[in-house]
Amino acid sequence: MRPFAPTRLLRNRHFQSIYPSLTLQRRFVRRRAAQLLERSTSLLLDCGEGVRLQAFHSAPARPDGRLAVLLHGWEGSAEANYMLSLGQDLMDAGLEVVRLNLRDHGDTHHLNRGLFHSCLLPEVLGAVRAIAERYPGRKLWLVGFSLGGNFLLRVAAEPGAAALGIAGVIAISPVLDPARTLLALEQGLPIYRRYFVWKWSRSLLRKQAHWPADHDFTDLLRRPDLRHMTAVLVARNTAFPHLEAYLQGYAITGERLARLAAPAVILTSQDDPIIPAADLARLAKNPQLQVHVTAHGGHTGFLERLGEPSWANYFVLETMQRVAHA
Repeated sequence: MRPFAPTRLLRNRHFQSIYPSLTLQRRFVRRRAAQLLERSTSLLLDCGEGVRLQAFHSAPARPDGRLAVLLHGWEGSAEANYMLSLGQDLMDAGLEVVRLNLRDHGDTHHLNRGLFHSCLLPEVLGAVRAIAERYPGRKLWLVGFSLGGNFLLRVAAEPGAAALGIAGVIAISPVLDPARTLLALEQGLPIYRRYFVWKWSRSLLRKQAHWPADHDFTDLLRRPDLRHMTAVLVARNTAFPHLEAYLQGYAITGERLARLAAPAVILTSQDDPIIPAADLARLAKNPQLQVHVTAHGGHTGFLERLGEPSWANYFVLETMQRVAHA
């Protein structure tokens, strides 16, 4: 595989983490992904227990029998720059693409009464199952970014995942230990905390607007602090006894990935400002799991040159080829 070789300017981890999501990139990405968007059809997936999740399916003119399910990070969406960019490259390579929205992400706050949290694994598993049933006979690839990568790795480690026919999982900068990620956000550059607090607060207000009889976040938003907000919402909306138990509930360190039902590959960087690379040593030792660590790349960035798609897109396509011929 061609190594990741960013220009000197692009070796800054904060630039890598922030620049790809900027609004000024939006026009460039959507122009590149014009065919993906033109061929996009909205889906409403029955994920079990009355939960509905939205997804978007796009197919190339000549599908090759593979289908990739793409899942965004926390407070991202199916319309995120990285989702559109990768989706277009996958479709160009012959894959059908399904871009999935987590609960309360994108324009979906009206679909479910309950509030999103990161331990809602059964509904993401249900969404993957619904996609597999809707498009039978496809070789199913799961590709996730940040929290989306964390979710899809957990899906592949769930009992019964083998029945889904997953060809492989690729996780880009996945959350490893949420407690350590929260600490990194608190101790890192303020721009990351402010960004997530702003996006999360906006999302909570949308939820409240759709379900005013069920949700009122007025008091919560008077103290916009990630740890405080998470602890309060865990107490109000989950069965977890405290914040630490909730964070451990979606950690993939320890033995969580010991029983993967398919080959899984993690792509992450040594300089990720949000996901401490040291936590990689705490993953289960499993021959199904491979980890590729680059020196640079920030969080989900992996830009080699400005004006070009992320090297992560190339990595995903090459990994699919390598796993298929292993």
